[in-house]
Amino acid sequence: MLAKITSKNQLTLPKSVTQAVGPAEYFDVQTRDGQIVLTPVRIQRGDAVRAKLAELNLTEADIGDAVGWARASSSPKTPAKAAHKPRAKVQRKA
Repeated sequence: MLAKITSKNQLTLPKSVTQAVGPAEYFDVQTRDGQIVLTPVRIQRGDAVRAKLAELNLTEADIGDAVGWARASSSPKTPAKAAHKPRAKVQRKA
């Protein structure tokens, strides 16, 4: 089977190939002896986030600090959910 690579380095895999390996959103890409080897990888979203955090050397404390900063920095028009207070009901005179 032939597959054409576009000017943007995109490659469409034939449907029969993707059906043969099963559903996969991500592929591990390697080169071996002048060939491109694609291996389906089934990543859970949480695993992808944890992998990125590890890659960036971010700790749980770093994440907590960032969330605290974001909540403190939110504008009055868009308050953080934790800081949201319901408005008191105002009764109007008839």
